Amino acid sequence: MRGRRDGAALVREYLEALEHQRRLSPATLENYRHALALLLSLLGEKDFSEVEAADVRRFLAVLHAKGLAPRTLALMLSAWRGCFAWLAKHRDWRANPALGVRAPKAPRMLPKALSVEAAQKLFDGKNKDDKPLDVQDRAMFELLYSSGLRLAELVALEVGDGRLDLREGEVTVTGKGSKSRTVPVGGKAREALGAWLSARQQVAAAGEKALFVGARGRRISPSVVGARLGAWARRRGLGQRVHPHMLRHSFASHVLQSSQDLRAVQEMLGHASISTTQIYTHLDFQALAKVYDAAHPRAKKR
Repeated sequence: MRGRRDGAALVREYLEALEHQRRLSPATLENYRHALALLLSLLGEKDFSEVEAADVRRFLAVLHAKGLAPRTLALMLSAWRGCFAWLAKHRDWRANPALGVRAPKAPRMLPKALSVEAAQKLFDGKNKDDKPLDVQDRAMFELLYSSGLRLAELVALEVGDGRLDLREGEVTVTGKGSKSRTVPVGGKAREALGAWLSARQQVAAAGEKALFVGARGRRISPSVVGARLGAWARRRGLGQRVHPHMLRHSFASHVLQSSQDLRAVQEMLGHASISTTQIYTHLDFQALAKVYDAAHPRAKKR
């Protein structure tokens, strides 16, 4: 019991240091407190100062067996590692036993993409009575699907800065890591964007530079884009939840199905590594198989 009692005192010191020095939010502090309380409960008769890397791995295995998700375990391990690092720095603790220990890997979630038919249903049909914000909705959603933009890249677009060129059919955006890329804008998206630019002055506030705006005429927020896309999809009878990132996934999947050019899709998505783009290859394995059957000399039937 001594190890648990002494450990509890040290954990309290660490949490107090976090609260006053790093000014973490109450929710984050509570997560740290919960993670460290679990660590103390797993000690048993072992002294807190005697915890080794093998113990940390065993504790993670016990929690994993109880059903804790890999992501939860990773956050928990981060809290443990931070505590031991603080003890090493401020309490002359020995080596950090959580350093180098990894949580179980979470299964990679496959991206959800619309089928080609669902994408067509999403964009088919126009209403002559559309209000300016409805015209904007079509422009935003066509652009997301046409060019594979991230939501943050979409809402950051501005008018008059030359980054959106409808004549050349391209748009330049700045993505993760402050890296810029230029991607094509398809004909349907150019048409929708042209209609929006003609109607934009009816909605945009004076001096507003944002290409897309909310009901008050200022730059639209990501949450509003998501809400309007969800409502748009429901009105068109899609029986699934549609969110902005799904249009980016659909863009990648559909271009890859047609072109089989993984490297080009990587460039258009702005992925730093092609391994990130390869996740889309599962979406149309049959198409890849057809390419193989048609192209490989030993695959053709005689």
